[in-house]
Amino acid sequence: MTNQKKIAVVTGSNRGLGYAIARKLSQIGIHVVLTSRNQTDGLAVKEQLFSEGLDVNYHTLDVTSDLNVAEFVQWLREAYGRVDILVNNAGINPTTKPEESSLLTVQLETMRSTFDTNVLALLRISQALIPLMKVHNYGRIVNVSTEMASLAAINNDYYPIAPSYRLSKLGVNGLTALLAKELLGGNILVNAYSPGWMKTDMGGENAPFTADQGAETAVYLATLPDGGAQGQFFAEMRQFGGPINLQW
Repeated sequence: MTNQKKIAVVTGSNRGLGYAIARKLSQIGIHVVLTSRNQTDGLAVKEQLFSEGLDVNYHTLDVTSDLNVAEFVQWLREAYGRVDILVNNAGINPTTKPEESSLLTVQLETMRSTFDTNVLALLRISQALIPLMKVHNYGRIVNVSTEMASLAAINNDYYPIAPSYRLSKLGVNGLTALLAKELLGGNILVNAYSPGWMKTDMGGENAPFTADQGAETAVYLATLPDGGAQGQFFAEMRQFGGPINLQW
């Protein structure tokens, strides 16, 4: 049955938004490969989704490790021979650190580690999996960003300065636009979106929306038809009742 289904990889899918995206994709008939750095947590999620009758698999993945990504890609080649969907969800947000309230106090090491996880790791896994998408000239890449990374809105938004997080997500947006430009004319579509403020470990309990709500736009972009959006930045659909573009 798996050979007849789309194959999706969701990074950081052992909890929060990644889990919600993986679950929703499985529920619409897509075979999802769950990934996480912590194997125990990942296998527990796999068993949970299995118990719901969903078609998922699991493999450990540290997107910051060249060796681990290479091992993961080799496993994918042997297990499936292709990948159809990649949701780049794994990321970190160090905004709770006091120095993150200002560019004048932010620690460069915090900036480096955030960029490594949120930008360079995203590029690493995209470079690794796009060749598997080219096998059948089909791919959908969804990069999780934030409206905090909109340069057009940055002067007037109410969010904290959060330099490491904001600048890393600006990197995600730039990578999305450039990758989409490089892949233009093919059937591999690359887009970014903001899931908004959600009740997750990162967002906290005061957030107004759930991870399931935040996952809606990811599923929309992961299942775009041929000729769909390319190189665009989307807002969370629940806020507008449909797919709406954000300004870069």
